[in-house]
Amino acid sequence: MTTGTNFDGTAGPELHLGEVLGALSHALDMTEGQPKGHCIRCAWIGMQVAEALDLPPQMRTDLYFTLLMKDTGCSSNAARINELYMMDDLAFKRTFKRVKGCREGMPFVLRSAARGASPLTRLKTLRHVIGHRDEIGQELVRNRCGRGAEIARRMRFSEEVAEAIASLDEHWDGGGRPLGQQGDQIPLLSRIALMAQVTDVFTLDFGAEAAAREMENRAGVWFDPDLVRVFTSLIRDPGFAHDLLSPELEQQVFSCAHALHTAEVNEDYLDEISHAFSLVIDAKSPFTHGHSQRVARYTRMICEQLGLATCHTRWMTRAALLHDIGKLGISNTILDKPGKLTMDEMDIVRKHPVWGYDVLSRVGAFRRMAEVIVAHHERPDGKGYPYGLQGEALTRDMRIMAVADVFDALTADRPYRDAMPLEEAYKIMDKMSGTGIDPDCYAALQDAITASGWPATSLQGDCEWDSLAQVSTKSGQQSA
Repeated sequence: MTTGTNFDGTAGPELHLGEVLGALSHALDMTEGQPKGHCIRCAWIGMQVAEALDLPPQMRTDLYFTLLMKDTGCSSNAARINELYMMDDLAFKRTFKRVKGCREGMPFVLRSAARGASPLTRLKTLRHVIGHRDEIGQELVRNRCGRGAEIARRMRFSEEVAEAIASLDEHWDGGGRPLGQQGDQIPLLSRIALMAQVTDVFTLDFGAEAAAREMENRAGVWFDPDLVRVFTSLIRDPGFAHDLLSPELEQQVFSCAHALHTAEVNEDYLDEISHAFSLVIDAKSPFTHGHSQRVARYTRMICEQLGLATCHTRWMTRAALLHDIGKLGISNTILDKPGKLTMDEMDIVRKHPVWGYDVLSRVGAFRRMAEVIVAHHERPDGKGYPYGLQGEALTRDMRIMAVADVFDALTADRPYRDAMPLEEAYKIMDKMSGTGIDPDCYAALQDAITASGWPATSLQGDCEWDSLAQVSTKSGQQSA
């Protein structure tokens, strides 16, 4: 625990790592198509199991953060699911958590893949996914679990947490992925995490008894039989379902000893957490790969050119890294759609700043940041979204981030086109100046770019490249 720093350098609210990551886990729930609080409920379930097993303190702490962060790699396969199955990745993930292997999984795919496409397209899609189901499953799980483990390491978690996330989809009988581990080869934390996940999904959808029966049905196949007995005893406790759905559960999870017992949450650590989550955000779609990091860079350049204090500039850079966190809740059928979006699809896109606000505002230290990121698509003339703010309602911080966001949308490389030349981008932004973007912030960006020595590649080239986000998708994506 430590005291955070506000954007103006004054002391902010006390920070607890469990609370910070618990709030960010709501973004992971969105991209997994799960009801709000899924990871937090899994953490609560896991802690009950840890108590029943009398696990040592360090293992309980590792389990706690494994459960909160188990889905950090989930965005890395979203675009690939959309491409392979031609269906909503959120619906796919939400439903697939309720099916069991090929016996139920393949009928689900046959019913759902490429629904609404032409008969020939649907036939080709089904032939491909059925003929390559093993390779596809291995690819999707390897990307998801590998990326999740990598991000856990970036966030300073122990190797035990990283390995637990990497083995989340292994099964007791050796039929899981990506390594085909079996029995005690699978880390105990992974075994508990997978069972906690299934417990939450089935309890919410079908009730506690159905969840207990599901545990028993998968004993010896997916799940450790000894752990099944522990879980079913817990699930069949008369108060289990009530406690799982209690509005006080989140506070219980955030205030437990494991949430408070970890590395100090200082400014450096907050930067690392923000950077790690920017990788989760940008892995969602190849069309916005690296976007958060570049917007953070341009935001910092504008802040420095305007003479903002170092602590304010650092705070704004962190906010820029997280500005698109709400996009994790948008299906890749929309994010990766070639051509123009429909009005209904645009309505969904326009919700992502609000979804981002809902995630970040859950932590007191992030609430001011949430108020800035929710406005990164607003315009001085009031024609932006989501609220149509204008004039003095738009703070300087909001205007800075909006300019940085527009600039990257125009100048970044895309899979279907090269980066727009600086002169062409300036022509477009010149027309927007005063109505679509703030002229002073725009001028500051131009001055900073001149001082930096453009071309754009010199500013973009040091962005970390996320190879797992580079998936083959159709060209022609419309920028949101």
